[in-house]
Amino acid sequence: MNFMKNETAQKLRGGYYTPPDLAGFLAKWVKEISPKRVLEPSCGDGVFFEAMSKVKGFQKADVVGFELDKTEARKAHGRAREVGLKSAEVRAEDFLQWAIIHLDDASSQFDAVLGNPPFVRYQYLPEPFQHCAEEIFAELGLPFTKHTNAWVPFILASMAKLRPGGRLAMVVPAEIIHVTHAQSLRSYLGRECSRLVIIDPEELWFSDTLQGAVILMAQKKTYAGEKAEGLGMYPVKGREFLTLEPSEVFEAPQSINGKTVAGKWTRALLGADTRALFDEIGEHKEVHRFADIAKVDVGIVTGANKFFLVSDETVEHFGLSKWAHPMFGRSEHCPGIIYDERQHQANAAKGNPTNFLWFKETDGKVDAAARAYIDTGEIKELHTRYKCRVRSPWYTVPSVYSTEVGMLKRSHDTPRLIHNRIGAYTTDTAYRIRTREGDAEKLVGCFINPLTALSAELEGRHYGGGVLELIPSEIERLLVPLPKGTHVDLSKLDTSIREQSTHQFLSTQGKVVLGALGLSKAKQENILEGWRKLRDRRHRSSSEPLPEDA
Repeated sequence: MNFMKNETAQKLRGGYYTPPDLAGFLAKWVKEISPKRVLEPSCGDGVFFEAMSKVKGFQKADVVGFELDKTEARKAHGRAREVGLKSAEVRAEDFLQWAIIHLDDASSQFDAVLGNPPFVRYQYLPEPFQHCAEEIFAELGLPFTKHTNAWVPFILASMAKLRPGGRLAMVVPAEIIHVTHAQSLRSYLGRECSRLVIIDPEELWFSDTLQGAVILMAQKKTYAGEKAEGLGMYPVKGREFLTLEPSEVFEAPQSINGKTVAGKWTRALLGADTRALFDEIGEHKEVHRFADIAKVDVGIVTGANKFFLVSDETVEHFGLSKWAHPMFGRSEHCPGIIYDERQHQANAAKGNPTNFLWFKETDGKVDAAARAYIDTGEIKELHTRYKCRVRSPWYTVPSVYSTEVGMLKRSHDTPRLIHNRIGAYTTDTAYRIRTREGDAEKLVGCFINPLTALSAELEGRHYGGGVLELIPSEIERLLVPLPKGTHVDLSKLDTSIREQSTHQFLSTQGKVVLGALGLSKAKQENILEGWRKLRDRRHRSSSEPLPEDA
């Protein structure tokens, strides 16, 4: 996991500033409604002030900016004066705290919001700001999670302070489309806005970070009963869209509503025909939600994987064979869908950490060899880590069991289930899967198909480098076809996965699994193309550096 002490000062304050051309485009769109009061909730050094100064009409508007960093606030104030925004006010204070106090004050509403909210994990926020973030959710009656990021409550508070019919234009993390912790925000925007548009770029706009970003353009409803148009996606490549009128861009994409806006917005990236087909197949009697056919549990939580997961060399050096058990936990450990003795030995030969150390006897009943190894962990103060210190003794790991089926948390192209033929253990980098009914081998084989692959793209989230991650609640929603009478040769499929491209083996599996459902070749290819489109988008952008294993 990442620790606060390892992060840069820039990342801890979320200080990644918007390129001037993007800021200018957003300022131009907001100006179309002739705003008299404009909010910039995290103005940094004033890049949006300069953008506003270049659009006729802002010079007479009352502009209020918030910036917690006093040095940056002074820069923003000076910049506003230099560019002619003499009425701009910069407050060196916490925007969220101010918003909580004035949330129901109609006299402090704004006609427009411009900005780029800070990208800071909740765990890195000072305690007072954590309380403010949580209170924003409470005031708006929204579910809160400590997995959130500062940009989420910033957008919520900004939208709450926007007058009916007002506009919000922000550069926000690309993960707004799919992360679970932004669901409250997506739901709130869906209720409050008459129209939403996401400008989705192919490239990264912030060159000094892996943080993928998009533009959010939101028009608030003018009255409570106004019908919402929904969400529109506007994919762009390069900066050519900046030559267009912002109003053209805002009106261009077809709006989508219903389940697309109610849940994750990833569905909006698909064509209407693919969305309709996906929903149609989901109603097939031989297509199941994962939760209905299998149970998902996290792998073994050690609290110190590098200590408990070791190579054969470490086992031999310390004489730990009595305590060593086979394990896998990374994609390189299992490039196919079968984990057997042959694969285990291949991993061991590479020097991979293929052994899980389970000191299962308590009350200090470990031999001298184990004691010597445990001492090395205590020298490194592993026993002071939270997940270790809450155990007694700290080196006894709980919930140790293996299952016939496993699944890695993260994948590059598409997730796979692993048929665990030697009862190997898995840590929390993987999940333990138990079938509720039916054959485990059939579940593993049928899981590989275009429909489930597309379902994973719609349900999951992605990290730095385009890695796809699924948490248990997302896995439980996956669509898995289990056609009666269908047999998948696992050994043959395992070889295909190791030797062919993902597109190739998914296409073949589409004929076997989806064909057995009665889907035509054209429909199989439609679903496969939907998966490819989302996979390729994920690979070209990223949302946050991949956390290290615990």
